[in-house]
Amino acid sequence: MSAADSGLDRLLDRSIVPGYSALGYRLRKREWSNDDPRPDALAGRRALVTGAGGGLGEATALGLARLGATVHLLVRSEARAAAAVDRIRTTLAEDGRTAELIVEECDVSDLAAVRGFTDSFGGRLRAMDSGLDVLIHNAGVLPATRTESVDGHELTVATHVLGPILMTERLLPALSASTVGARVVLVASGGMYTQGLPTRDPEYTKGEYSGSVAYARSKRMQVELTPLLAERWSDDAVSVYAMHPGWADTPGVADSLPLFRTLTRPILRSAEAGADTAVWLAATEPAPPSGTFWHDRNVRPTSYRSATRPKPGKVDTLWQWVQDAINVE
Repeated sequence: MSAADSGLDRLLDRSIVPGYSALGYRLRKREWSNDDPRPDALAGRRALVTGAGGGLGEATALGLARLGATVHLLVRSEARAAAAVDRIRTTLAEDGRTAELIVEECDVSDLAAVRGFTDSFGGRLRAMDSGLDVLIHNAGVLPATRTESVDGHELTVATHVLGPILMTERLLPALSASTVGARVVLVASGGMYTQGLPTRDPEYTKGEYSGSVAYARSKRMQVELTPLLAERWSDDAVSVYAMHPGWADTPGVADSLPLFRTLTRPILRSAEAGADTAVWLAATEPAPPSGTFWHDRNVRPTSYRSATRPKPGKVDTLWQWVQDAINVE
C-alpha cells in the first residue's frame, strides 16, 4: 500500500498532532521503502537553498548534497553559514561522501538585494554555461512585533512571498537552462491551515499584530499562489511545489516559539525529517505534478474549512498586489 492510498496516512494528516510530529514521520516512513530517490539522483545538478545557515535549510542542503548536487547555501551573512557548512561536510565524510558547497549572501526580504544577488548569481551561472536545477525557498522569519523590511513591507510577507517570487522571476533564465526541468519548492507551514487569504490587508496593518498569525498568513499566501506560479512558469519548464515540514525541532522554533517548543519537544521531529519532503520533491522521478501542496511525500488539501478557502478571484487579487510590490509584469 502506498502512502497516497493509506487510510492511516489520511488519519494522521487530519489528527494534526500525531501527523505533524515525529510519530507521524516514523509511521509514514515505513511505507516509503521503494519511494526514496535513487542514490546520486542529483549528481551533476545544481541547487540553491535559501535560509541554509541552520535548521531546515541546513538539513535540506545536506539532503541534496547526499544525492550528489552542487549546493549553494544562501544566507543573510556568510559568517552564519560557516558552521553549517562544517557540519554538512563532517556528516558527508562519515558517509564516505564529499560535495561542492558554495555560500551565497543575500537578505531575501530586501528586494534590491535580491535583484543584486540574482544579477550576480545568474551571471556566474551563464559564465559556467550552467543552469539551476533546484531552488528551495526556505528562508523564514517570525517577528514578535510588526516589523517592516527595508522596502516598507511587513517582514514575514517580504521574506516568505515577495522576495522568493522576485528571486525566482529573475532566475528564470537559469532555471529554464536546466537540462532536466527545474524544480522550485516553497517551504510553507501547517500553521497556514488556521488562516484565510488576507487580500484586504496583506501587509497586516489592521488589528492587533501577532507574529504567529502573520507567519501563518504569509504561508497561506505561498500555498495559494503555488498553482498560479506553476502555470506562469510552465513555459520555462519549471515545476513549482509548496510543502510543509510538520513540527521540527529547529533553532528558529526555539527562538521564536519557546513555549511551543517546551510543550512539544518530546514529539518534535528532527530537522532532517522536516526537510525530507523538500529533498524528495527536488529529486524523485518522475517529477510530481506541478502546482501542488505536499507533506510527508503526499499531496495534501490546502484547506479543511470553508472559512479558509479563498473565494473566486481572491488569489488573482493577491497576485496583482504581489506584481505591483515587486514590479514585475
